[in-house]
Amino acid sequence: MVCLLPPLLLSTLFLAPAAEPDSRPNMVLVMADDQGWGDMAYNGHPVLKTPHFDRAAAAGLKFDRFYAAAPVCSPTRASVLTGRHPNRMGVFQWGYPIRPQEVTLAEALGQAGYATAHFGKWHLGSVRRASPAHPGRNGFETWLSAPNFFDNDPILSLQGKAIQTRGESSRVTVDAALKWIESQAGSARPFLAVIWFGSPHGPHRAAAEDRKLYPDVAPKRKNFYGEISGMDRAFGRLRSRLKELKIRDQTLLWYCSDNGALPGVGSTGGRRGNKGKVYDGGLLVPAFLEWPAQIVEPRSLAARCSTSDIYPTLLDVAGVSVEHQPPLDGISLKTVIERNVAPLERSMGFWNYPIRGIRTPSAAWMSDLFQAQQTGGDLEPHVSSRRAAKLPDPPYPVDEFPGHAAWIEGDWKLHRIAPRDGPVRWQLYNLSRDAAEKQDLLASERDHFDRLRKGLQSWLRSVVRSLNGDDYPESANRSG
Repeated sequence: MVCLLPPLLLSTLFLAPAAEPDSRPNMVLVMADDQGWGDMAYNGHPVLKTPHFDRAAAAGLKFDRFYAAAPVCSPTRASVLTGRHPNRMGVFQWGYPIRPQEVTLAEALGQAGYATAHFGKWHLGSVRRASPAHPGRNGFETWLSAPNFFDNDPILSLQGKAIQTRGESSRVTVDAALKWIESQAGSARPFLAVIWFGSPHGPHRAAAEDRKLYPDVAPKRKNFYGEISGMDRAFGRLRSRLKELKIRDQTLLWYCSDNGALPGVGSTGGRRGNKGKVYDGGLLVPAFLEWPAQIVEPRSLAARCSTSDIYPTLLDVAGVSVEHQPPLDGISLKTVIERNVAPLERSMGFWNYPIRGIRTPSAAWMSDLFQAQQTGGDLEPHVSSRRAAKLPDPPYPVDEFPGHAAWIEGDWKLHRIAPRDGPVRWQLYNLSRDAAEKQDLLASERDHFDRLRKGLQSWLRSVVRSLNGDDYPESANRSG
């Protein structure tokens, strides 16, 4: 039995009046933490058992080439909420907070009448009450969130109050989300529920019932596989409950992961690189979308799509436009979903900035907060979150792009690798003929190189201008 929240808090936070429902769809976004493209039975994994994921992928729209906007977690999460490359808002690596100046999916949908809630891993800023970067400051009316990944029996932040929960981590997350969804099912308002699992991030500590599924597997992989099966089981519970509530047909349910496969245990499906790398093994993730009212026949999409596409797609589906929308890197997939019209060929940019992530020990930080609040106190957010709104001073130069960037046009992918000491190196691959990115065609395909280089350089300059604050109103000055 999973014990989640005190009944008084549930009745206060998750109560919604009954009324005629809005005709716009509900939206549920589910994301794994460190699940690679090949870490699914439906993508050919020879050992993993993911029956609920398999059924969902087979019933809806399965994305065959779905990219995380970044090869690590926090940046990709920022792209989901904004439709923008994370470097535009300074979310360079794990642990960097989202800028309060950004327009988020929850803010845009909330202002258009949606109820909004976040459950699970946040990792875009502190989840303490005074944080300018917690989910509530980014448009989520209700939130039960962790500052980073979390294991079983986690302490989570309920609107800034530390709450001890009990149970397998993915089940805890889905059960909390379902309590809220159940309260919204008869409401006049459609809802947005963002459910971000803490699995299968290491250290892997699967529940006993999930480890039992893999009796002949070594302990390290047994726990990794078990965490994915735990997510699968929780996802199946979510999917079944949406049907029981008679809202599944009118609910758009989108699943993906936040970056490519973990080295050592995860599967890239044979692609080069893994988590942290800008090669496809670090970027391609499993993804599918269900919306029975619109996707009647199952299908697969071969076109390359991205986590940055989620924001513009959902706003388009809801009929919401944002005044003074900053530059987007994603595109709307509404016509793909509703009419099976393939998206126009598009370009996609990636840029892994060479800077260390910010340490975010969720269990320790939440334990500290819980103890402080038990004695009537509270804790201030960490420095990185307190300074989340501050813009670069001096600004970043618009002609220097350190780190590893890449640009995809059609099946062509150009890499730009700028080490701290040494000249810029370029690599060019044709992904349709060389999915593993092994055969560098730079010397023989100069026309493709010249075209892609111009596109990448232009995009990088645009990202730096956003990073420096050019997209925000004049009131967002450099003093923060």
